[in-house]
Amino acid sequence: MSRKNFYATISLNRAANQRSDDKWISEQLSNPESKLLPVWRNHNLFTQGDNFSMACLGLEHLNALSNGKNQPILLGTIGQTSYFSIDISHLDNPKDNILYNSGVEFADLRQIGPIMNPEEGNLLAYARGINYWHQQHLHCGVCGNMTHSEAGGHQRRCEDKSCDTVHFPRTDSACIVLVYNDDKIILARAGRFPAKMQSVLAGFLEPGENLEDCVAREVFEEVGINLTDIVYQHSQPWPFPSSLMVGFRARALNTDLHPDPKELESANWYSRDELKAITPDSEIQLPRGDSIARRLIEEWLAEE
Repeated sequence: MSRKNFYATISLNRAANQRSDDKWISEQLSNPESKLLPVWRNHNLFTQGDNFSMACLGLEHLNALSNGKNQPILLGTIGQTSYFSIDISHLDNPKDNILYNSGVEFADLRQIGPIMNPEEGNLLAYARGINYWHQQHLHCGVCGNMTHSEAGGHQRRCEDKSCDTVHFPRTDSACIVLVYNDDKIILARAGRFPAKMQSVLAGFLEPGENLEDCVAREVFEEVGINLTDIVYQHSQPWPFPSSLMVGFRARALNTDLHPDPKELESANWYSRDELKAITPDSEIQLPRGDSIARRLIEEWLAEE
């Protein structure tokens, strides 16, 4: 499984050993080669042209973009270049700011990601995900007081010295599974999906549950199918807003589907021939191309 899923790290060095080195971080913040990736209300900055690509700013923009509270977050290094991110959601209209030159625009990575360079998509997903975590943890979950950023943006500490709790970035683990029986797989539709889209089944891990048990529970709850041969395939960061998708394949022990109406609009078995015959005009469509769901389906389709 050497192939990386979309939004997974490719060549970024996260520089974890340098996050607490204030001198090193200060040097990188003053280095003219360092780059800044702003995030505005969960949107990333792109250049527009024949294709969308990641828009980087120089660190000279940092003071103009900061409100004094939002500290730059160290993402890591690629080669000799250090990458930082900063949240600028306090700006009502970033178009009025100095960073807005012609040909750049804030947009939702969920719409642009499938057509981007995967290396750039990874950096933007990372920037979006860690800024979202900071937004959600401005206050201490133990005592309610304000927190401040530390360790290059990879932890937040309660400002109440009697509490002094340190909070670390959290990721919500979700299992996603391709369920098969002979030459067919289950695809289901939820109301939140784009029109016509069908996908494999997924759900969030619960406390005290391992991943395989999560797969079995979610599939039984959603469609009434019992599973065996639950096998891990690969995983994908999915910062929309803060998930890790853990991909599995499993064999169904029964075939009668009973979709949970609270979760799904429909669920059906589909054969390889049916799925290979899908066109843009078909009544069903597969998941978006940057998703682990799509990869799980395509890998199964490729197996004759």
